Amino acid sequence: MSHPPPVKPRTQTRRETGGTRAQVLRRDLIAGTSVALILIPQSMAYAELAGLPAHYGLYAAALPPIGAALFASSPYLHTGPVALSALLTFGALIPMAERGSAEYVGLAALLALVVGAARLLIGLLRAGGVAYLMSQPVIQGFTSAAAILIVLSQVPTALGVVGTGEGVVGQALRAVIQPGLWQPSSIGFAAMAVVIIMGARRINPSLPGVLFATALALIISTAAQYQGAVLGEIPNRGIPGAQGLPWLQLPSLLTPGLVIAVVGFAETTSISQTFAAQDRTPWDPNREFVSQGVANVISGLSGGFPVEGSFSRSSLNRSAGARTRWSGAVSGVAVLAFLPFVSVLAPLPRAVLAAIVITAVATLVRVGDLVRIWRFSRLQAMVGWATFVLTLLLVPRVEEAVLVGVVLSLAVHLWRERKMRLSLWTADGALHLAPRGVLWFGSAPMLEKAVARAFVEVGDLREIVFHLNGVGRLDFTGALLIERIIQQARDAGVDTRFDGIPPHAEKLMRRVFAWTPPQSGSLTLADD
Repeated sequence: MSHPPPVKPRTQTRRETGGTRAQVLRRDLIAGTSVALILIPQSMAYAELAGLPAHYGLYAAALPPIGAALFASSPYLHTGPVALSALLTFGALIPMAERGSAEYVGLAALLALVVGAARLLIGLLRAGGVAYLMSQPVIQGFTSAAAILIVLSQVPTALGVVGTGEGVVGQALRAVIQPGLWQPSSIGFAAMAVVIIMGARRINPSLPGVLFATALALIISTAAQYQGAVLGEIPNRGIPGAQGLPWLQLPSLLTPGLVIAVVGFAETTSISQTFAAQDRTPWDPNREFVSQGVANVISGLSGGFPVEGSFSRSSLNRSAGARTRWSGAVSGVAVLAFLPFVSVLAPLPRAVLAAIVITAVATLVRVGDLVRIWRFSRLQAMVGWATFVLTLLLVPRVEEAVLVGVVLSLAVHLWRERKMRLSLWTADGALHLAPRGVLWFGSAPMLEKAVARAFVEVGDLREIVFHLNGVGRLDFTGALLIERIIQQARDAGVDTRFDGIPPHAEKLMRRVFAWTPPQSGSLTLADD
């Protein structure tokens, strides 16, 4: 008796294995360390954008990436402070406390806990699809407007102008129209940083332009004894932890926390989907929600603020050779190791931090995308533009613009579904009804009115024929309406017949009223 030859197991590709365990570890160490060199100055810049002292960015960049690495689905996703979440944090907290105060710091940590709890709940309930409640027009409108606001918020610092309490746009305008207040040294540092970062990006995206700009600025500032605005004294201490959290303010943070939890995850989704498609590997949004939830809880407990997945750092992580999610943990450990030496950054000009933020978000201003949407759908474009304008007008409470955008997007969707198309004709004493679209409680009245009118206008009506093949979805109200039409037809001595029922509708219709088994492609109502 012959036996089939043994099946040879499939050999994994080099991309899948990344080489031997030692090679994988070496690549993750190199990639994680490379990202950390950018993460350190970048996180401090984002902390200032969020309204916190710069060194609090390091607390949000140390332990959270380690926590995220324990549960992450994507091997490249890098978690830490990002610009959009920093702006949302600033918008949520600035009406509640003075920027940079102890109360403000406590609120930021509490907000991170709220964001983390929301994401953990979403992930554990396997409700990751909630991230798709934000349509692309809403995301594009908000992202472009938020990026403009972020750039404007950094203009005074880049010009060396001391800000006032006029708001983001007001401060930027005041700084621009008063060149007499400009500090040439601040402008020089900012311009130098922009040129270095953008130049390195053009030469090779994996080059740490942020690190080069920071190092050079530190050298020049120290040698020239720069007297402009610098980071100043930074405490050489470890992670402070969550101290004196203002729990009484928790209700006020629930709405912005939920918005940040969902809005911020849109970037995480984009990153993970992009890399998964390029590597042709699966990823799990629910697992990613859990990883980001854990990261935010840890950030809150370690005195940080809300964190997200960063597209730029994730791209660098991948291009630097990362092979597993542990490369993110390496970055966190590197930041932890740097904390005792953070005072070396004291002479760093603040204008350089402003340049880091500007170069990071400038590419997010994509007004052209909103213009292109107009060619395909004017309604969707109006939703995107409304979100864009509201984000600019409602600053600092930009999360409210997102909520309005989501509501508008859902309203447009419901309005479109309400516009069911109905073909109606008569032949040989039979009324034929062929609805196309979604038959739900919003569109059901249209069908009911058409049938009622036909009962009056059609003289010798003997039969009603339903053609339901064009129904994309049927809800409970739609099924009840069909049952009511059948009952009314019976009372009037009119027969009913169905010519085609979609499988998704048949199950619901059988539950709503008794059907005989389908025969010859049609269903007929059973006699009582």
